[in-house]
Amino acid sequence: MLNQLNLDTITGLSEQEATYKLKREGFNELPSSKQRNILAIAAEVLQEPIFLLLVGCGAIYIFLGELQDALILLGFVFFIMGITLYQEQKTEHALEALRDLSSPRASVIRDGQQKRIAGREVVRGDMIILAEGDRVPADATLLSCTHFTVDESLLTGESVPVRKVVQHGNTFIQRPGGDDLPFVYSGTLIVAGQGVAEVTSTGIHTEIGKIGKALQTVTPEETLLQKETGQLVKKLAIVAIAICVAIIVIYGLTRGNWLNGFLAGLALAMAILPNEFPVVVTIFLALGAWRISQKRVLARRMPAVETLGSATVLCVDKTGTLTFNQMSVNQMFAQGEVYHLNQHEREPLPETFHQLVEFSILASQKDPFDPMEKAFKNLGNDYLANTEHLHNDWNLIHEYPLSPHLLAMSHVWQSPTGADYIIAAKGAPEAIADLCHFDSTQMQQLAQKITQMANAGLRILGVAKAYFQHTALPGEQHDFNFEFLGLVGLADPVRPTVKAAIQECYTAGIQVVMITGDYPGTAQNIARQISLEPSNQVITGSELEQMDDSELSRRIKTVNIFARVVPEQKLRLVNALKNNGEIVAMTGDGVNDAPALKSAHIGIAMGGRGTDVAREAADLVLLDDDFSSIVEAVKLGRRIFDNLKKAMAYTLAVHVPIAGMSLIPVLFKWPLVLLPIHIAFLHLIIDPACSVVFEAEPPEINIMRRPPRNPKEPLFSQRTLGLAVLQGVGILLVLLIVFATALCRGQGELDARALTFTTLIIANLSLILTNRSWSRTIWEMLRSRSRRVSPEPSQNVVLWWVLGGALVFLAFVLYLPLLRHLFRFSILHPIDLAICFTAGIMSILWFEQMKILYRNKRASI
Repeated sequence: MLNQLNLDTITGLSEQEATYKLKREGFNELPSSKQRNILAIAAEVLQEPIFLLLVGCGAIYIFLGELQDALILLGFVFFIMGITLYQEQKTEHALEALRDLSSPRASVIRDGQQKRIAGREVVRGDMIILAEGDRVPADATLLSCTHFTVDESLLTGESVPVRKVVQHGNTFIQRPGGDDLPFVYSGTLIVAGQGVAEVTSTGIHTEIGKIGKALQTVTPEETLLQKETGQLVKKLAIVAIAICVAIIVIYGLTRGNWLNGFLAGLALAMAILPNEFPVVVTIFLALGAWRISQKRVLARRMPAVETLGSATVLCVDKTGTLTFNQMSVNQMFAQGEVYHLNQHEREPLPETFHQLVEFSILASQKDPFDPMEKAFKNLGNDYLANTEHLHNDWNLIHEYPLSPHLLAMSHVWQSPTGADYIIAAKGAPEAIADLCHFDSTQMQQLAQKITQMANAGLRILGVAKAYFQHTALPGEQHDFNFEFLGLVGLADPVRPTVKAAIQECYTAGIQVVMITGDYPGTAQNIARQISLEPSNQVITGSELEQMDDSELSRRIKTVNIFARVVPEQKLRLVNALKNNGEIVAMTGDGVNDAPALKSAHIGIAMGGRGTDVAREAADLVLLDDDFSSIVEAVKLGRRIFDNLKKAMAYTLAVHVPIAGMSLIPVLFKWPLVLLPIHIAFLHLIIDPACSVVFEAEPPEINIMRRPPRNPKEPLFSQRTLGLAVLQGVGILLVLLIVFATALCRGQGELDARALTFTTLIIANLSLILTNRSWSRTIWEMLRSRSRRVSPEPSQNVVLWWVLGGALVFLAFVLYLPLLRHLFRFSILHPIDLAICFTAGIMSILWFEQMKILYRNKRASI
């Protein structure tokens, strides 16, 4: 029996032994799709259309005898490849970090200490602790167990869970299947009970590992957003190819130079193809999930990163999420007397309460996992040490577990010298009163005491005892003749970060709903502490049963506290909120929470105390079980979507003037402005800007002061699309004016191209700066960084590298003779530079002015 195996006597492996075995035998994981190495990433990069176009242009230059142009163009190929490899490697590292975090957790004993580690770090010889709702991390042999049943359908196809027993003697591990085996197998699910097992096989040597090679063929599914942008790119690519073919034909027929026509067509293809879109989405989602993990929230499914920002309701457990889940006994009631424990000044415990504490410990596990049972054990150690009320030498004979029909559990004990069995029961006060066969008068008196304790914010358990002669034990707890001993009230302090996080939710237009198994009074007391509103209305689980769906949908609009709720009712609450049009985030930790977690738009499992079943059903895993981490994740979700929208708008906007300046000169028989080498240079700025620069942007000041976004809002809404096109057209008009003015003044092709290209670079950099925020001006953004005016000042280091690098490269191509010749420029004088800078900045001033007007308009409403 588990209780006969004292965890304090198990030392397990040392960390040094575990590390050695991990290095020698490898991680405990199944064969899967391998992480892409740098060569694989490079091979994928080379298949991108933009690189194929650059190589094609280089080949034409070689054919024309322009070796220098070809070499510099191919040099850009490698330079852009380097930038892309950096971005892809950063994404891959983020994904690898998430893989480590998302590895199923395992509870092991090492160096005599119980700890939770990633399942992939379990090694042969580890002592693992298994409990209801856990996934078994590796094949193992049971050393101890209590009422232990396992669902092995994953391996055997058996429709019902199988019973497990403790190993006796040296038995070789057998294939799974059938009852009464002392072995558990990796990937199977603990349905009931708990146990301790010694790992015998890990990774590919486990039963599931032997059939795991099929996983190597599994590829991650794209998100809806990735599919949407992929389809957009395909449509634009078809349009781009059609226009490019037309340009090649027009240029060849009107000017008789087909090779230059091909160069013009390829340049236009490079200008139009928005190949950055899929890359941007992938990088944002991967790095977004990684950033959320830094807030102690693991994104198990990438779409959850997108959905977070649109959450309108957060449904949260009280225990462990709003509170610490670190219980301590605060008050006791026995024989009509109440005793308040003073945590600071420990006084001798009155004899009246000794038996209540004694049997609360006997009704718990000897080495408890549950915070309440730990509180009982600590209470006994503090007040009853060295007395006859602690029984380390008693033997546990049988356990009657908690059930949905009776929220109480009983342990049957036998003392070394005793003639009778001693039974200790604990559970919900109503269930204990039921076991003790209370009449209506007794129930009414007990209810009054429960209400008083619950209103003090305490979690309440009843305790009872019984004796039974040495005959066959009955099948149910009801068959014992229990005697009521009293009530124990436990306090669980509220996390200090919760109150501020609740207020932030209200400011952001997010409703917070508390769901708890505690009494209404306890729930309301906690609600008042954290300023959850309204705190005067509660719906209990029993009331919930009496409501039809329409009444529940109506009531749930105004009630935020649900008490005495059983896990199965969470699913009904989620569906009621969804029927009201809410976007629901739901927390849960138990096996029974899995349906609600799956049904919610965003299922959030508890990482610390949650079961593996809950974690597998959830989209997010709360690694520290703290409510404020959920709020931080919502904030990051909004930031990710905001920045993704800005990056997409910038990418679309910058392609408009590039495409326009590639197309219009051909149609009007002007000298070509942009050659392939110029567009390759522009991609040195565009590629990192649209991905890592915008991804790293801090959130808008009002990000948690506005209502949640509509989840049906497309990335390219009419407003976003309109702003992007207007920005692009504004820059294009300025470039056409600069180019046409230079030609009209007779400055020549080289002068006109240098002026126009320099203006385009400055306009491009200005476009990056203006799109960093759609509410604050460039000046305000720069000032907030230097003066810390913003609550979250910008620390976007990549931005300054991109801006500085672009200006340095521009100086090189303008003033180094070799590069100036290759780019077909003439030298620009200070007055020319002033014109370019002024024109480039002027191209986005209208958008800066629009920000101010829009902000003033909102302020006046």
